[in-house]
Amino acid sequence: MDISPVKEAGPVGTAVGPESPAAPVGGGAQGGGGPKGLAGHRFGPVALVVTGGLSVQFGSALAVLLMPRAGALGVVTLRLVLAAAVLLIVCRPKVRGYGRADWGTIVAFGAAMAGMNILFYQAADRIPLGAAVTLEVLGPLILSVVASRRLMNLLWAGLALGGVVLLSGGGFDRLDPLGAAFALAAGAMWATYIVFSARTGRRFPQADGLALAMAFGAVLSLPLGIAEAGDKLLVPSTIGLGLAVALMSSVLPYTLELLALRRLPAPTFAILMSLEPAIAATAGFLILSQALSLTDALAIALVIAASMGAVRTQVRAAARERGRVAG
Repeated sequence: MDISPVKEAGPVGTAVGPESPAAPVGGGAQGGGGPKGLAGHRFGPVALVVTGGLSVQFGSALAVLLMPRAGALGVVTLRLVLAAAVLLIVCRPKVRGYGRADWGTIVAFGAAMAGMNILFYQAADRIPLGAAVTLEVLGPLILSVVASRRLMNLLWAGLALGGVVLLSGGGFDRLDPLGAAFALAAGAMWATYIVFSARTGRRFPQADGLALAMAFGAVLSLPLGIAEAGDKLLVPSTIGLGLAVALMSSVLPYTLELLALRRLPAPTFAILMSLEPAIAATAGFLILSQALSLTDALAIALVIAASMGAVRTQVRAAARERGRVAG
């Protein structure tokens, strides 16, 4: 997932708030997303987000197929390096005129991006894709619950916990404990990524910050990928598949989300992103033949419901707060 010219900074999870990159900023790349802008365009931006989600998860499934050739770390390196190359060519970001704090944000954002991808692909190499994304999405969900500090969100956290217990079958040994741990750690990095992607979006214009952070993340992953895959990374067919993963999992979905956020309210976007586990499970079934049991499907449904519920609760609370201020 991990993930971008989206929201001027990068992909977002389910957290919606002042720090969230899903919050449209008037006058920026996300401007014009109010109700008037949506009139007559309700299906278009939703279709863009769903298409982006499909691209991300099917790209992840393709990455799993690539792992026997280059290893999990090699795939991460190919994805980040090739995505960074595309973004740097397209965005041509300026590097002058920024202070130490700006570059510190880029370093933190790039490190979170690299860590999130490395951990997620380690998880996807060991457990089914749907389970990996379900565990990973807990990171943004917990961030949303903590940020809101509302009692109602404890209900959604409990519902998500129930889904995780079901998914584990009473013990993560059914999934492979190390794979589950990697997925949970990737979720923690995703939450960190959300925070720093928002800060990057405020400090850098358009997708400049994203391109720079992606390049830094690629540099961090490069030694790991070379150590694991070596000259396998230079095989033309492997590079071709790696480029497909980079385009499907980074460049294309983030561009579609950017276009969608110009007309789509942030809460709606966040709810749509909550469907990622279901999309991942579908991609895992169709491409990787990773069939889900009824219990696994129920577990994923619980986490999706909890994620959507947390977003809706936070949005309603924000609306009530605006109403009190206006009154």
